[in-house]
Amino acid sequence: MTPLSASNALRPLNRLLCLGLPLALMLLLLAFPLTSLDFALSKLFYSPELGFPGKHSYFLETILHVRVKQAVIAFVIFAALGLAVSFTYKPWAWLRQPLGYLVLTMTLCTAIVTPLKIVTAVHCPWDLSEFGGNETYTPLLSARAQTDKAGLCWPAGHASTGFSFFALYFLLRDRRPTLAKSALIFAFALGTVLSAGRVMQGAHFLSHCIWTALFDWMIALSCYYLLIYRKQSGVMKKEGTAPISSTVNGAHQEPEKNR
Repeated sequence: MTPLSASNALRPLNRLLCLGLPLALMLLLLAFPLTSLDFALSKLFYSPELGFPGKHSYFLETILHVRVKQAVIAFVIFAALGLAVSFTYKPWAWLRQPLGYLVLTMTLCTAIVTPLKIVTAVHCPWDLSEFGGNETYTPLLSARAQTDKAGLCWPAGHASTGFSFFALYFLLRDRRPTLAKSALIFAFALGTVLSAGRVMQGAHFLSHCIWTALFDWMIALSCYYLLIYRKQSGVMKKEGTAPISSTVNGAHQEPEKNR
């Protein structure tokens, strides 16, 4: 097998789509919070008599929350073990960069959540008076209402368990485009399912999960650009080669100096 990061496999990066669109969505969410949608959606899973029944669901809590998280942690641990072996076992040396990227990115995607929760102190739906709790709702950028217990619910932590797999998309995009698309769909699907589960339990609003997806995408993109794309671009410039999918009118263009 050949390294996933081989320089002759680098594909062009659409910065407008990969970077511009997520940043625009972040600005839109700050300017136009999804408060009404958040409350309307969460009320679908809330009952004044029962609270959030999903909070006590075996499937939502034990399977979708606990077991899936454990499975993803195990995945990252195995990747980290593979990375460690790559430093001593020469046939695996080519895996050092891709595994290093994967472990770093997925770790950052989940590690960033707790500090942000502490800084923002946003309460969960189940904490709010509208859903049977004792806390007063305050928007993300507003000062928090007086409370004895700060919130720890923005952004959504469990959603990052799924959206952290954006790392797989960027890892595969240069050498396995078709597989990369499948990885992207998998990351979106898993992140969405895990987000839905926590919304149904009253643990998060929809917007909390959207923010997590955007943060994880930006982390995966940034690590990819710094650790793989920029480095390989420099190698290709020195070699006088061009990204394999550089085209004009659908035809592959050879670098000028190699014609």
